Amino acid sequence: MKYTTEIIIESPIDTVIRKLDNPENLKHWQRGLVSAEHISGTPGEFGAKMKLKYKMGKRDMELIETITYRNLPHEFHATYATNSMNNIQENYFKENSEGHTIWTSKSEFIPLNFFMKIMTKLMPKAFKKQSLLYMQDFKNFVENGTSVVNA
Repeated sequence: MKYTTEIIIESPIDTVIRKLDNPENLKHWQRGLVSAEHISGTPGEFGAKMKLKYKMGKRDMELIETITYRNLPHEFHATYATNSMNNIQENYFKENSEGHTIWTSKSEFIPLNFFMKIMTKLMPKAFKKQSLLYMQDFKNFVENGTSVVNA
């Protein structure tokens, strides 16, 4: 399953990338994030791996992020792997004529078991909705300093 999401952040690209590129900020815009632990490689660089743990309702989820391409401030690509799903993310950033940042995210979800294959077929809008929520939360964090901690 593939889709593209886009949002305009009313802030210059340098500010957006500075906040995006700081792992300490993840908790402020990724709802349910419990911990982010560096595993290997140089943090933030190509090939680096990080373990991300989330609590979503009653469900615990653990992902391994691997940075696959980094050309900041314009591009940041990564994979997110679980036991049941792989997610390939390509993130593109550009500044518009007003000095605001356009963030375009291309997502591909690859189910690794029968249950997740069914989920991606029956509920594709739920995946896109979650992606847009993270983007909106990041926009609110950058523009207003609003954190989702304890949200």
